[in-house]
Formats: sequence, C-alpha cells, structure tokens
Amino acid sequence: MEISHEPQRLHAQRRALTSAALSVSYATSAPLVIIRGTGCYLIDHAGQAYLDTRNNVPHLGHCHPAVVRAVQQQVATLNTNSRYLHPTYNDLCQRLLTTLPPALRDQYVVFLVNSGSEANDLALRLARAHTGAQHVAVLDHAYHGNTTATLELSPYKFLHPRYSALGQPSPPTHTHVLPVPSAARPGDPTRADPLRPLRHLCDQYDRQLAALFVESGMSVASVILPPPHYFQAAFAAVRAAGGLCVCDEVQTGLGRTGAWYAFEWADVTPDIITLGKPMGNGMPLAAVLCHRDIGATLARGPEYFNTFGGNTVSCAAGLAVLETLEADNLLAHATRVGAHLMSCLCKLQASLAQQHPELPCHIGDVRGRGLFVGVEFVTHIQHPTPATQAASHLCTQLRLQHHILTSLDGPHDNVMVIKPPMCFGIREANQLVRALRAELLAMPVDLTGVAPTPT
Repeated sequence: MEISHEPQRLHAQRRALTSAALSVSYATSAPLVIIRGTGCYLIDHAGQAYLDTRNNVPHLGHCHPAVVRAVQQQVATLNTNSRYLHPTYNDLCQRLLTTLPPALRDQYVVFLVNSGSEANDLALRLARAHTGAQHVAVLDHAYHGNTTATLELSPYKFLHPRYSALGQPSPPTHTHVLPVPSAARPGDPTRADPLRPLRHLCDQYDRQLAALFVESGMSVASVILPPPHYFQAAFAAVRAAGGLCVCDEVQTGLGRTGAWYAFEWADVTPDIITLGKPMGNGMPLAAVLCHRDIGATLARGPEYFNTFGGNTVSCAAGLAVLETLEADNLLAHATRVGAHLMSCLCKLQASLAQQHPELPCHIGDVRGRGLFVGVEFVTHIQHPTPATQAASHLCTQLRLQHHILTSLDGPHDNVMVIKPPMCFGIREANQLVRALRAELLAMPVDLTGVAPTPT
C-alpha cells in the first residue's frame, strides 16, 4: 500500500491497518503528520513547527545531539542483550544510583527494563515476592501502565465504564482504591482526608498488604503532587502493616520537578522506585531501583531476564541523558522556568477574573512544581464547575491558531498538563501564556458540538 503524507489519507490508512483501540491526537479536528523534531518543537510534513508542551518522552528535547551521537556510535558497534558484560551497562547503573539521595546509593540495586509499564509490573512482582502478600493499595485515578498486571493498579483504566464491559472485575481482586490527597483549590472533594481509609485498610489487611503504589506526581489525575505529610504518614502506616512503598516516578523523575525525584520534596524513602520513558529520550529504556534485600528476592527463584532491557544502544542513550541533565544544569533550569511559568499563569488567572468575569471559561487553579504544571479550567469564578468543552476547544485553537501542542487530563478532562521537554525555556513559557490569554478572551459562549480533543 502506498503511504501518503497527506493527513486525512494517512489517517484513513492508519485506521485501516491498525486497531480502533489506538488513538490519534487531534483526530476530531485535523490529525498531524509529524516528520521531524528538534528541541521543544515538532515539525509537520508541510514544514510547520509546533511548540511541544506535552511530550515528556524526549526528556532533553527532540533529537538531542548528545543522545543522537551516543545512539549512532553504539548501534554501529554493537546492539545486543545484557547477557554479556559491557561497560556502558555498568556505567548507566552506577550513574543512575548517584541520582539517589546519598544515604540510599549503596543500599539500592538497579533493574533495567524497556518501559514504565514493565518497571511497575516488575515492582509489583518484587513487592509480592518479598512480602508474600497479594493486596495492593493505589490512589484513585492513578495510572501505572498498560500490562495486564499494571492495568489492575490503574483506576484511571479499570474504573472506566468500558472496562467492566470486557468482563473484568472492577476494582480487580486484591486492588484497593484510596482517595487522592490533594492540595488543589479549596472546595475540591479530593482535599478530603485520605489517611483514614488507608489506616483502615492497613488494619484490615495487616501482613496481607504487599505494597502501596503512588505516583510521586499524578499526571492523568490532573497534576496532583501528594503533600509531604501524606507521604510520611502513608509510608509509616503501610510499613507497619508489613507492606512496601513504591514511588512511580515515570512522570516526575530525573529532574522534572527540580529535584532528581519528586519524592525528595516529601523527605521520604521509597522501598522501590520506578522510572520510565524520559530515561532514554525516546529510546526504549526504563528502570526499577530497589533496596538490595528486595532485589535479592528474585535471586531465590527463577532468574529474571529481559531480552531488550538494558540493551547496549538504549544504555548509551540513557547515559547521555543523565550526563546532559547534570552538565547542562537542567534541574535548576526546570525550577527557574517552572516558577516563571506558574507565576505568569497565576497573573493571567487573576487579571481575567478581575477584568473579564463574564468569560465562559476561566483558570480555576494553577498547580505543580518545576516543569510539571497543571492548569485547571472552570466555567465560573464564583461557582466553578469543570469547563470540559471549553478546555477541549482551547486545545484545538492553540494548535490551529498558535501552533502549540497541549493535552488535557483529570477526571473531567479540564486540566491542561504541561510537561514539555526539559529545554523548554522562558521564551516558550511566555509564548504559551500569551496564546492562552488570546484564546480565553476569544472563547465563544456557545460550544455546542465541540468534540473532545484526544489527550
């Protein structure tokens, strides 16, 4: 079949060749044909550049030269599995351990895998093997991956009405859903105390609880950073019941919040840490870091082997990512740019509320840390309700009128999640805020017929 670069034709071909379960961004407006990327920008088939505020896979930036060089050199020399010794494998593991707080570096070991889903799947296996327990606690609207096991840790998926239509129990056996701890705007029901049900669960399943899984920054839940007191009290309760504490750092790890890991802001020590897609800047690479005693659990049973996990080319990419994050001081950059972006968004929120209270869509809340930011859109200032349709229209207009790519998440699909490549700077932040202001001021009152924009 001949492949065309014309968007509608290419979209039709993709629908014919693949499952309808695979979504395409902007399919309801005008799908994009992306053929090139550089830094914070993606370029389509016609040469149009789009500011990418949503893509945390190319952690350093699209086609970062350090990663390109590392991959080119390694793929031209050797690409094979980790059965054989290779210095880059060891160098990556060693360098990864140095990103941990100093007290943990000699106590933890590394498993290299291919994706965040695999990392969380392995974390679950480790927790159950180490504790001998089966029950797992997760937070509402969490997402931990797309394997069968990690879907059962993901209320974002298994509480969806269509999940039960597949004949699956919801929630799955042995999975217990806890309320989301949130520092979101006053009146948000997620501010309810989540520790009471957790403590009750720990009492009910004492010595039967394998683990608590938490995303250190919850992206699909609408950019929720669990407050420090929650982490500290929750970890204490779970450990008292014999369980382990797993921090999923797929979204927030490796400097996005201005620290190597978001759990550091809470001053806690996870038993297991999982990393995912940003680690390889687009190459398939992820990791599990855990205490030596937990890692040794699998050594007592059948060996753990992962054909592509830790292959030489992905290791070269991962090492380039870690070295560049440090050499270019990107953690401090994330702190500085993120603070500027959030300040500008808060000023925009206040000015629109004061000068244009009649608008059909307002910014209800700005939250996050570093380059992990959520912008919540609501219908009214005094009596806010989720502005789902308006947020969808806004994302479409940002793409069509300003060439900015954005995404929505949260229980009501009304929170813009900003998690761009780490090279995203002050100029790009200002560009985004100016475009948001223009489109909020131009928002039509009647949004009848506005189709949802895929995330």
